[in-house]
Amino acid sequence: MNKIPTPAEVLSAMITPAVLISAAGTLVLSTSNRLSRVVDRIRAFAAEAEVSQKAYTSKLISAEIHAAKRHLIAEQIVWLSKRLMLLRSAMTTLYAAIGLLVTTSIAVGFAALFQWRYGWIPVVLGIMGAGALLYGSVLLVQEARIAIRSTLHELAFLREAVSEHGKPHNPAIELPAASDNG
Repeated sequence: MNKIPTPAEVLSAMITPAVLISAAGTLVLSTSNRLSRVVDRIRAFAAEAEVSQKAYTSKLISAEIHAAKRHLIAEQIVWLSKRLMLLRSAMTTLYAAIGLLVTTSIAVGFAALFQWRYGWIPVVLGIMGAGALLYGSVLLVQEARIAIRSTLHELAFLREAVSEHGKPHNPAIELPAASDNG
């Protein structure tokens, strides 16, 4: 026969998902900051494109420099768009994880009321919430990898722009080449 749980046991089981809720909340905060940086970067590139166009129109920079700048900005916008979509998906997934984990806590209370006859419900919800948290983390890893590749690509452009004939002035500070396998 099923033993009736004490109130302390029920409350303890209801609080257990709070650890994962806290982790998801920290990831949401981090993801919000990353999203803000992407938006700021998009705005900076928009301003940079405008300045470059004005400089080109005023004959302050050459057509070659203007074209290279436009090419870099166009490539960076592609990277930023990919990052934006991954961050949107990660935020949605992390909020879903929080909702599932909160629902798990509530379901534990209801399962205890019914003497654990429906104990499988909080277990399933908890697994779904943890799975959503894992998936959100995977999305954030993918976004971080794109951010690093994008930054390495931009650094390669800068290295070329500040060097003579594409060779760094000081080989001791040579930057790693951007690669697609990172």
